[in-house]
Amino acid sequence: MSIWRLGTRAFHAFDPETAHNLTIRALKAGVGPRRKGDLFPALETKVAGLTFPNPLGLAAGFDKNAVVPDACLNMGFGFVEVGAVTPRPQAGNDKPRVFRLSRDQAVINRYGFNNDGLEAIAARLSARSGRGIVGINLGANKDSTDRVGDYVTCAARLAPLVSFCTVNVSSPNTPGLRALQEKDVLMSLLNNVRMAMTGNAKLFLKIAPDLGDEDRADLVELAKAAPIDALVISNTTIGERDRLAHDPDQKGGLSGRPLFPLSTARLKEFAGALDGAVPLIGVGGISGAQDAYEKILGGASLVQIYTALVYKGPDLVIDILEGLSERLSADGFQDVADAVGKGL
Repeated sequence: MSIWRLGTRAFHAFDPETAHNLTIRALKAGVGPRRKGDLFPALETKVAGLTFPNPLGLAAGFDKNAVVPDACLNMGFGFVEVGAVTPRPQAGNDKPRVFRLSRDQAVINRYGFNNDGLEAIAARLSARSGRGIVGINLGANKDSTDRVGDYVTCAARLAPLVSFCTVNVSSPNTPGLRALQEKDVLMSLLNNVRMAMTGNAKLFLKIAPDLGDEDRADLVELAKAAPIDALVISNTTIGERDRLAHDPDQKGGLSGRPLFPLSTARLKEFAGALDGAVPLIGVGGISGAQDAYEKILGGASLVQIYTALVYKGPDLVIDILEGLSERLSADGFQDVADAVGKGL
């Protein structure tokens, strides 16, 4: 067993949020693996005009305050998404607000966009000396009277500092936020954000897995017409509790292994309906190379992980990359793009 997996187990002696904060501190201090993201040449892929050394990304929520994006890239990730950021700092919801479900390899969180605020995060991103693809997840303050304005403010300030901005209207932990997924409201939001962005940053949209049939159909049409460069499927779920080994009786978004069937079904549905019109990023429940491969075969050009790292540690990154490379070769695919959607 590697030192990184042993360290991951040791951190489980602490409550989840303390363990997370200790992980960020360790990475900031230079404690962590150093692996290049281009170890497997066949995994290089181009999506939305960006060249990724591999298709595996770190999802938003891990490095909320952009403290260690380059240390995260050094784990071997092809890209890292930091945030979510809001214009003003906010403490988030009351603690405890994150819960491990070890038997399910899952987590429930109700953080509520806790972050240091726009200017602190902008300063850290401006000070980056490393290369690599780093994006920012955009949010809105809980008490904001102009949530669209919050997204616009963050995008205008941060777009020149990142490779992509992700509009996150799908967190279940800010009351009323998911209402922004309504078609007309969302189109207006995206248009305003796009107009506010300068530089070459791409615009991504992250959606919830819990939308009804009519809302999903609306989002398909919106994705075809909106000024977005990729669609991220999906955020955490407020459902799927019947998949758990035990009922934790906690409100919040469920991530990890139990989310995989739902998020993958949504991915395949959008992939079939969009038919290549918009690149897709598959997120939710990936815990190994086979899961990542299923997302790619199901239509994802890129994939992201987070919760599985809580249980398997940073060695998981190379395990997934090596497994993806082997699977592509075994199935006769030349590269990642060649395999996208071939399982539909």
